[in-house]
Amino acid sequence: MKKLPTITMALVLMTATACGSGDSSGSDDGTITMGFSQVGAESGWRTANTESIQQAAEEAGVELQFSDAQQKQENQIRAIRSYIQQDVDVIAFSPVVETGWDAVLLEVQRADIPVILTDRSIDSADDSLYETFLGSDFVEEGRKAGQWLVDNAEGEVNVVELQGTTGAAPAIDRKEGFEEAIAGSPGIEVIATQTGDFTRSGGKEVMEAFLRSHDDIDVVYAHNDDMGLGAIEAIRAAGLEPGEDIQIITVDAVEAGMEALAAGEINFIVECNPLLGDQLMELAEQVVAGEEVPKRVVVEETTFTQEEAEAALPDRQY
Repeated sequence: MKKLPTITMALVLMTATACGSGDSSGSDDGTITMGFSQVGAESGWRTANTESIQQAAEEAGVELQFSDAQQKQENQIRAIRSYIQQDVDVIAFSPVVETGWDAVLLEVQRADIPVILTDRSIDSADDSLYETFLGSDFVEEGRKAGQWLVDNAEGEVNVVELQGTTGAAPAIDRKEGFEEAIAGSPGIEVIATQTGDFTRSGGKEVMEAFLRSHDDIDVVYAHNDDMGLGAIEAIRAAGLEPGEDIQIITVDAVEAGMEALAAGEINFIVECNPLLGDQLMELAEQVVAGEEVPKRVVVEETTFTQEEAEAALPDRQY
């Protein structure tokens, strides 16, 4: 009889160890802890995306451990490893670049923590490293931008391209989709392409360089609104009229971009919806509970002309 408490305690410890290593149902009080690593704060889109996730977590009662990677992959990897140490219930992140994630995500997998990719995907042969990817179809966004140009181009058209961060999924895919759309139009030619790193300052700097080296630019295709807004500053400083002397196509449809579109300084915007918070929290609850979720969840998006921007702005949420 004296040995019974020892045996009972051993069983309790064994049970506790098993639950700690294999159960992903959240904390004892039902609260889910999410570790989220954001790319950074490089644009108005990213700010709106962060605010959406933080607000949705608060409303859903999810304890959010948030980190800003400042557009550096090493910072995201460090954050993910810290989330493993904290034994969070789920990890979500928007990858800075597509490649180089297998090693750290294998560590997450061994810790039995589900992973959700948001906004950007990864390039890996092993899709078991994450549960689902919630985000836009970047290739389709590029196609929409290119198709508008095809539909509105007259004669020979020289395009300069402001790319997003080198190696980032949206930069790769938006370029691919645009090139695919214009491929059948020999009069449209991309004469220069360079990264502006998704920032307004980067867009302005690169556009200034384009204007110094090319005097025959007809169209700017910017992978996001912020770079397009930077290009507007450079075009205006060169004594040209943005939207008239040089047409501008961008992706995102954040408020500042929509205002420029309504004012005629941008000619066409492809929407990329940053308000992913509610969907992310729903997916987090499902994967933590062990439910099956779609491997790919695509966000619904549209496009805007000047007139459509004017109509949409009064009720715009971002």
